Amino acid sequence: MIDVGVKAPDFAAPAVADGRATELALYRLVESYRAVVLAFAPASFVPTSTAAFAAVRDVGWHDREDLAVVALTGDSLYAGFAYVDRFDLPFPVVSDFHGGIADSYGLLADSWEGHADIPRRATVVIDGDWRVRFAEATTDALDRPAPAPVENATATLRDLGIDVDRPRVNYDGPW
Repeated sequence: MIDVGVKAPDFAAPAVADGRATELALYRLVESYRAVVLAFAPASFVPTSTAAFAAVRDVGWHDREDLAVVALTGDSLYAGFAYVDRFDLPFPVVSDFHGGIADSYGLLADSWEGHADIPRRATVVIDGDWRVRFAEATTDALDRPAPAPVENATATLRDLGIDVDRPRVNYDGPW
């Protein structure tokens, strides 16, 4: 997994954002926000990842002028459209279909549920100077750690001067 303090790798990838297909370029977000949260998931519709994404949605991290939130999954763009629609996700969902982004962050799973080259479940926080300020992953996408990686990222965001509410991940739904 990528180390805290190192320069974050840039990427550009297909994403679902604002109801349409687009190319999301990380550099644009880093230049525009005080921090960027990357929330990785092996696939769309994984209950534990969906619970974390819903918790972030519910506390409004996506609605801030100083913070960008991006979900990245190992699924296709088409699955991303269904996922965003089903769970009303208000932030971009990037398709890391072949795991290239996850690999650059040291978050590529060897295999998961019979699939290879997909992201591990993780949360990474990048500051406006391209430094990784927080990185945490679970050992398995279905693990239910308490607190979840996205909940643990809250302290780092506050250290960066971003006063956010801590998302409360409820693995049992409803979401």
